[in-house]
Amino acid sequence: MTVLKTSMRSFFAHKGRMALSAVAVLLSVAFVCGTLVFTDTMNTTFDKLFAATSSDVTVSNKDASDSGETTSGNGRPPVIPASVLDEVKAAKGVESAEGTVFSTSVTVVDGDKDNLSPTSGGPTIVGSWNDNDARTMEITSGAAPGDAGQIMVDADTADKHDLKLGDEIDVISAVGTHTAKISGITDFTVTNPGAAIFYMDTKTAQQTLVGEGGVYTNVNVTAAAGVSDEQLKKNVTAELGGGYKVLTAEETAEANRESVGDFMNVMKYAMLGFAGIAFLVGIFLIINTFSMLVAQRTREIGLMRAIGSSRKQVNRSVLVEALLLGFFGSVLGVGAGVGLAIGLMKLMGLMGMELSTNDLTVAWTTPALGLLLGVVVTVLAAYLPARRAGKISPMAALRDAGTPADARAGWMRGGIGLLLTGAGGAALYLAGTADKATDGSLWLGLGVVLSLIGFVVIGPVLASGMVRVLGAVLLRAFGPVGRMAERNALRNPRRTGATGAALMIGLALVACLSVVGSSMVASAGEELDKAVGTDFIIQGDRGQLITPEAVEAVKTAPGVGRVTRYKWTEADFTTPDGKTTDETAITAADPTYATDLRVETVAGKLDDAYRPDSMSVHEDFAKDHDVSVGSRIEVAFKDGTTGSLTVRAITSSEGVVDAGAMYTSIDTLATYVPADRMPLDQMLFASAKDGQKDAAYTGLKDALHDNPQYKVRDQTDYKEALKDQIGQLLNMIYGLLALAIVVAILGVVNTLALSVVERTREIGLMRAIGLSRRQLRRMIRLESVVIALFGALLGLGLGMGWGATAQQLLALEGLKVLDIPWPTIIGVFIGSAFVGLFAALVPAFRAGRMNVLNAIATE
Repeated sequence: MTVLKTSMRSFFAHKGRMALSAVAVLLSVAFVCGTLVFTDTMNTTFDKLFAATSSDVTVSNKDASDSGETTSGNGRPPVIPASVLDEVKAAKGVESAEGTVFSTSVTVVDGDKDNLSPTSGGPTIVGSWNDNDARTMEITSGAAPGDAGQIMVDADTADKHDLKLGDEIDVISAVGTHTAKISGITDFTVTNPGAAIFYMDTKTAQQTLVGEGGVYTNVNVTAAAGVSDEQLKKNVTAELGGGYKVLTAEETAEANRESVGDFMNVMKYAMLGFAGIAFLVGIFLIINTFSMLVAQRTREIGLMRAIGSSRKQVNRSVLVEALLLGFFGSVLGVGAGVGLAIGLMKLMGLMGMELSTNDLTVAWTTPALGLLLGVVVTVLAAYLPARRAGKISPMAALRDAGTPADARAGWMRGGIGLLLTGAGGAALYLAGTADKATDGSLWLGLGVVLSLIGFVVIGPVLASGMVRVLGAVLLRAFGPVGRMAERNALRNPRRTGATGAALMIGLALVACLSVVGSSMVASAGEELDKAVGTDFIIQGDRGQLITPEAVEAVKTAPGVGRVTRYKWTEADFTTPDGKTTDETAITAADPTYATDLRVETVAGKLDDAYRPDSMSVHEDFAKDHDVSVGSRIEVAFKDGTTGSLTVRAITSSEGVVDAGAMYTSIDTLATYVPADRMPLDQMLFASAKDGQKDAAYTGLKDALHDNPQYKVRDQTDYKEALKDQIGQLLNMIYGLLALAIVVAILGVVNTLALSVVERTREIGLMRAIGLSRRQLRRMIRLESVVIALFGALLGLGLGMGWGATAQQLLALEGLKVLDIPWPTIIGVFIGSAFVGLFAALVPAFRAGRMNVLNAIATE
């Protein structure tokens, strides 16, 4: 009980000093709990949505996706004959059945040809208005579509694009373009999953999406009273006699859950990973806080030991303070996490996915995990300072505050740090010289961990030398004030090293990712310059297949000379070794593709792969299946028949563009796949006539004006688009890493604040002998800048090493250019100086306000 009372008294006596450490715990716990609450809420929302939108039993084509997405390579949804509806109605236990048609392979544009698809990445769905949809949608204005000239739109899409009744919109599908006027607006009675949804009458939907009447994509079946979904499925299957996909409501919902589950898991674990980084940075803050508090209370702890307190009691006293800090910080963090989750839900709402706070899901495991993590991490971080406190002898009460440095411990720390850093460097070297990316990635992971730990351990040793160098370069210009700032940073290298290490972690990751991202862009750009021999690339901005009408428009565009079509399908390959590889990708293109893409060929001639009944394979496939030029492969094409194709060329498996592709001609594909089942083009390659590149560029854009889903890019545009994609990903990662950097800034603030308290008497003496308030504040700001720049140098140097090693692994995959983004690196380094200035504002202000006489009188 005495230990608890002492700990409580000490904790509340130093509550101001504990506040910043508590904020670090709060932020880390909030990020963990917020992530869990947000993802749990999204799961609850989607579960309700899928349960509400799934009919008791759904019948569809056997090739249809379980989650209902369009899967056909010809851009049209897989269908079933209308006669199936009558057969289903005849099944026992059926109360009602309804045929529907819908497709996700569509583009909808307004009268100005602006795309109405969601910018959040959600699907665009066009389908027939039916009773099943009427259960989850409510018509808020106008009426449901009644003929071919009418269409209904969901309220969220109408609001976002300022659509109103009577507006004309176009639906572009693989069949063609259909124009209709908005007859009604309907709103979700459940959560909008972020989709743009349009409804037609059934006959119009059949003609617009499939190109023929008398077919459906689905038959929605409702069970009679007392009939279970499983029993209804058995009855319907028995009536149909097989050949169709029959799913219960639960099976459909589960398929839908799986379709969003992968994305949800990636987002969840990525955010938890960044929360872990923030926790790691917070550990340094907590260690620093308790180390400094123990040092400042050396005399107090010595007196406690003198009057009978044992080492264990002193040790437990510090750990109890850490327990209190972890508990209060975690409790506040759990509450802040719920608030963060609500904020993320609002952000998703702005992006088009309406998540209701009524579905807010806080499982008991979330606060339990947050409390456990926060308390355990805090107590573990305080363990070393607690041990140090337990070793303070009663004689320390006779000395001034502060404990002498342990030289032996310093040498041991330096030796261990060098050993770990050396081991990390060796692992990184092995990663960079690996022959396979999979093998090298293991060494890279080990090297990152060991080098990071090594730099953390050796940080105090490095601080002594690097701070002197930074002081000579930056601080000497400030005269005596600069020299005092340097000496203050050198006074306790262990503290400076720990503070710099906290900032180092976040900046190391920023530097590593910057190097990797910049190298990827530079490598892809170089590869495009070397490999792509065409002027323009035309493809759907969201993966839409290219319709025959668009192909003709491209071919007849002014200034365009050669046009190459590019298709993709799947086939089962039976190789000479007797093995069969199922659903293997094969690319079908015009023979001119061999000119448009300069693929490295290791055997044979790629031009010959476009001859009748011929193909190419990539080098790895050839080695795995003992294939050589002249070998024959049995190819069973999806949606077609089987042919025996001769291997005419073997291409390199490396490269950025079309790596690992296997080629045949479109004419060969057409020999084995019926015309009505031929896949649409994935993209087109166009080359301008001599001297008409600008005219062709303008002509292509004009030709595709009515098809805004397709983008025309020259090589410069393509590189810029790639750069933007990688840049957006990096910006998102930088945003998540910002949490760790914020915690590191708190660490700098806390270090300075506690060091000001530690040096209260010294500050009073300096003020007494003539140091002005302005000079005092400048000294503390300069000390903060040096510590921040020390951490930045460590982090940026370490991160660039990681990034360069990672690029060596990417080189094995064809990304061979190492590009150091010096503007980013220099910008981050300069930004670190401003971080130091910002962190010093409050400690410097408080130091300047100290009463000189009271400061001198402080013991």
